[in-house]
Amino acid sequence: MNGTLRKRGGRYYLGILLWLTLGSAAFAGSGELTGKVTDKDGAALPGVNIQIKGTTQGTVTDTDGNFHLDVGEGQELVVSFIGYVSQQLRPGSKSNLTVKLETDQRQLNEVIVVGYGTQERKNVIGSITKVDPTDVKSIPVGSFDAQLQGKVPGVQITSNTGVPGEAVTVRVRGATSINGDNDPLYVIDGVFMNSNSMQTTNTGGKATSPIADINPNDIESLEVLKDAEATALYGSRGANGVILITTKRGKYNQKAKVSLNASYGWAKAAKLWDLTTGPEHAQLVNEWWINTGKDTPSLNRTEANRPFRPVSEGGRGLPEEQKTYDRLGEVFQTAPLQNYDLSVSGGTASTKYYIGGGYTSQESILKPITFNRASFKVNLDQKISDKIQVGVSNSFARTFRNQARAGDGPAGGLLQAALHTPTYLSPTNENGELVGRAGFDNVTLLLDNYDVNSVSLRYIGNLYAEAEILPNLKFRTSWGLDFNNYDENEYWNTYLITGSPNGFASANNGQATTWLNEQTLSYRQKIGTKHTFGILLGNTIQSDLNTGTTATGRGFASNSFKLISSAATTTGSSSWSKKNLASFFSRVDYNYGGKYLLDFSIRADGSSSFGADRKWGYFPSIGGGWRVKQEDFLKNVAAISDLKIRASYGVTGNQNGLGSFAALGLWGSGSSYQGNPGIAPQQLANPDLQWERTNQLNAGADIAFFGDRLGIEFNVYRKYTSNGLLSLTLPATTGFANYRSNTAEISNKGFELAIRSVNFQNNTFSWITTFNVARNINKIEKLENPLEYGSRSLILLQQGHPLYSFWVYKQLYVDPQTGNTVYEDVNKDGKITVADRQINGSIWPKFFGGLTNSVTYKGFDLNAFLAFSYGNKVYNHNKFFGEGGGARDAARVIFASNNARWQKPGDITDVPRPDGVNVNNYRDGGSRWLEDGSFVRLRNITLGYTVPVRHISSLRIYATASNLFTITKYTGLDPESSSSSAQNEQGIDLGTPPQPRSFQLGLNLTFND
Repeated sequence: MNGTLRKRGGRYYLGILLWLTLGSAAFAGSGELTGKVTDKDGAALPGVNIQIKGTTQGTVTDTDGNFHLDVGEGQELVVSFIGYVSQQLRPGSKSNLTVKLETDQRQLNEVIVVGYGTQERKNVIGSITKVDPTDVKSIPVGSFDAQLQGKVPGVQITSNTGVPGEAVTVRVRGATSINGDNDPLYVIDGVFMNSNSMQTTNTGGKATSPIADINPNDIESLEVLKDAEATALYGSRGANGVILITTKRGKYNQKAKVSLNASYGWAKAAKLWDLTTGPEHAQLVNEWWINTGKDTPSLNRTEANRPFRPVSEGGRGLPEEQKTYDRLGEVFQTAPLQNYDLSVSGGTASTKYYIGGGYTSQESILKPITFNRASFKVNLDQKISDKIQVGVSNSFARTFRNQARAGDGPAGGLLQAALHTPTYLSPTNENGELVGRAGFDNVTLLLDNYDVNSVSLRYIGNLYAEAEILPNLKFRTSWGLDFNNYDENEYWNTYLITGSPNGFASANNGQATTWLNEQTLSYRQKIGTKHTFGILLGNTIQSDLNTGTTATGRGFASNSFKLISSAATTTGSSSWSKKNLASFFSRVDYNYGGKYLLDFSIRADGSSSFGADRKWGYFPSIGGGWRVKQEDFLKNVAAISDLKIRASYGVTGNQNGLGSFAALGLWGSGSSYQGNPGIAPQQLANPDLQWERTNQLNAGADIAFFGDRLGIEFNVYRKYTSNGLLSLTLPATTGFANYRSNTAEISNKGFELAIRSVNFQNNTFSWITTFNVARNINKIEKLENPLEYGSRSLILLQQGHPLYSFWVYKQLYVDPQTGNTVYEDVNKDGKITVADRQINGSIWPKFFGGLTNSVTYKGFDLNAFLAFSYGNKVYNHNKFFGEGGGARDAARVIFASNNARWQKPGDITDVPRPDGVNVNNYRDGGSRWLEDGSFVRLRNITLGYTVPVRHISSLRIYATASNLFTITKYTGLDPESSSSSAQNEQGIDLGTPPQPRSFQLGLNLTFND
C-alpha cells in the first residue's frame, strides 16, 4: 500500500492508495500519469477513485485533487466519486490529465412521497425519512412496522412480545394523548388504513396487529412524516405522525419481470428463566415458615415437623417435593419459519401492471401459537390518452392466528402455567392423572386441548382517475376501501379451568369498513427562470363503520361438541357504530431560484364525534427552507456539496380512539324493570367535547460533504398538546361511570440526528454506514388528578412527570444484620405506607436509534444492523412473583435468583430473607424489580451472494440471522417485553415470550421475459 502524508496549516492529510496489485505490476508500454480532478467550477476534489478498468490497480486523489498512477498504453481509466457522474476515458500518450466531474443530481432529485403528491428531496421542507424496505424485509416478524425499529430517527418502535403478528408499539416523537390514540396514521396507496386491533378474545392483555395483514414484499417505499409541516395536510389524523406506504407497480414499456423470493429458517428463545429446583424451592419454603414462626409461634415448623425434606436429587422413591419438573421445556420449541413471494410486473406503452402473491408461516417459540398469512396483490395503471390515466390498487390477505394466551392471568395462560407453577409439583396426581397445580392449568392438557384462533379477511383497495385539464393543471379523484372481516373462535373443554365444569365456547365476528373518497386539483407553474409555485386544493369524505356479533355457550354434553348451538346455555350480543369525517385542505408552495423555499397548508376537518358547535377543527402549518449551497459564497466550496436550513410550525388534531358517539348523551336498552323490558341512561353528554390539538415547532438542517460522501440530517422539535381527550371518573351517585372531557396537556421535545457515511466505494467494493440517534422528553403539563394503570397500579400518570412513569416503593438496601428490606420513608412518619410510593423512572429512553453497516464486494453483500435504547425502565413482574422467598408456598414458582437471599448477619445482598411477617420483603411495587431496560441488539445480519448466471437477471442466495445477541443489564428474557398492548400499561413484563433468535436461508430470483 502506497501513500503520502502531508502537513499543511497545522492539519494532516493522508492520501492512500487503496488498491493492491494482484498479479504482475509491470506491463508493456507503461508510463507515469499525473493529473488533477476538479468539479465543473474548477474546485479540487479530494478522495476521488481512479481505477484502471479491468484491473485492481488504482489510486485516490490527495487533498488538492492531485494523483499519479502508472498506466499502460491503451488502458482505460474509470474516475468515480460519490455525488458526481463517473467518467471513463483513455489518457493515450498523455502524461498529465485534468478531469472535471459533473455533480450527480440523482440523490438531490430523489423523489420523496409527501402528503398528496411528491417532491424532490432538495425541495423538502418537512421532517421526512424515507426507508428502503429491502434493507429490513428479511427480519422475520409478522408486520412491517416491527422491521422499522432503529431505522427512522425519532420513531420509537417496541416489539412487546415474541409472538408473530401481535401489536407493536410505534411512537413518532413521543406520545401526545392519554385516552386518545397515539399510533401514527398509516396510508397505503392513498387509503387510510385501520390500525386498531379488532381482537375481542382475552389473551392476557395482548392484541393482534392489523398491520400484519400487509405483505412487506409488496411495499416499494416507506416515508415517515414527522413534523407538522409534513403531516398538516392530514389534519385530524396527523398528530401522531404519518407513515406513507407505496406498493410496487409496473413500468411502462417494460418487459415482463418475474421475481421469486423464498426463505426457510428456525427460531428459538435465546434463554429461559433460571428457576429453583424442587429441593431448593422446598428449602426456601421451610425458611419462610421458620422465620415467620419466630414472630408467630402457631406457625412455627421445627426440624421435626417441617413439611419438606430437601436433600440431593437423584435415586428412586424421592418425595415429590424433592424432584424437579421442567414445564418450560414442554412449551418452548425450535419454531420453523418460511416465506414465499412470487410476482410479475411490466407494461406496454399504455398499460403497466404488478401482480404478486405471498405466503408466510411462522410458528412461535411458544407452542402452539402460529401465524399464517396468504396475500395477493394486483396494481394496474392504464393510459386512456396522453391526458387521462386511470388505475387500481388491490391488496387481499387472509391471516390465521392460533392465539394462545401468554400475558397476565392464570386461567388458560400457557406461559403462566409453565413458568409460575412450582417446579416440585408433579403434573399428575396419586392416580397418575394430569392435573393443574397452584391455580394454573396443566401444561400438557393445555397443549393437547388448546382451541383459540382467529381468521382475518382483509381487502385494501383504491380506484383513481387522473386528468390533465390544462397544461400544468391536474385533477385526481379516488375511491378507497379498507374492509376487514375478523372471525374469532375459542373452545375450552372440561379438562381446563375456563371450561370447568361442562365446557365453554365463544365466537365473535366483527367487521370494520372504511370508505374514502378524495378529490384534488393541483397546479404548478414556473415563471421566468427564478419563480416556481404550486397550488393544491382537495377534499376528503370518510366513513368508518364497525359491527360485531358475539355468542357464548356453556354446558356441553361432552367434549366432542364444540359449536355454541350445542351448549345448554347460550347468550348473544351485537354492536354497531359509525362516524363520518369531512375535510377540505389546501397547500401553496413557492421556490425562488432553487434557494428559498416556502410552504403553507391548511386543513379543515369536521367530525361527527364531537359536539354540535365543536365538530370542525382547523389545522394550519407553515414552513420555510434556505438552500445555502446555492448561494455564491458556497457554490465553489467543493467540500460542502449541499446545505439546507429549514424550519416549520403547524397544528394537527386527534380524534383517534374516541368513540363514535363520544359527545352525545346515550341511552341503552336491554335493561329490565320487574321483568319488563326497558331502557337506562348509558353515557353523559358533553356538547363542548372538541378536537385534541398538537402544536409543533421544528427546525432542522441537511448538510452533505465531499460529494455526498458524508451526509448529516439534524432536527430539533417541540410538540405541545392541548385539549387532551380524557375520560374522567364520576361519583357513583351520578349514575354514570365516567365523562369525556378535554382537560389534559402534554409536551414532547427532543432532537434527531442521522448520519450517512460512504466510507469507500468503487466498481467492486463499497462500505456504507448509517447511524441515527434521537432523544424525546415527554411531560404531562396539566392533569388535575393522577391516574393509575397496570397491574398493582405500577403505572402512574401525574402532572409534572412523563407518561407511563413507574410508581413504586423505593428499596434502599437489605439490612445486613436483620435481612429485612429497608424502603425509603418519603413522608418521614416512621412507617411504610402507600404515601411512600414514588415515581422512579419511566418507559421512555434517554436515547434510542440504530447503526447499519453495508458492505459489498463483487458479488458478495453483507449487512449488519444494530438497534439500541438507553435509559428506559422495565418492571420485571415475573421476578416479583418469583422472588417471594417461599411466602407463596406452593402457589408460585421461585426464581433461582432467590438463592442469593440474606441468610445470616453480615450477608450483603439486595434479596431479603424469606419472611412472611415482614411483608416489605415482597411488597407490591417494590423498586427491586424495576430494572434498567437499556439494550444494544444485533437486530439483523445478512450475508448474500449474487451468482453470475446467464439468462437470469439476478440470482442471489443469502443467510440471515436476527436477534443474534442482546447486550443488556435486564435480568428478564427481553428488555422490550410488555404484557399488555394497552397504551397506558406499557413496560410491565409478565408472562410474555421474548423475541426469538432466528436463522434463515433464502434466495432472490429475478428474470425478464
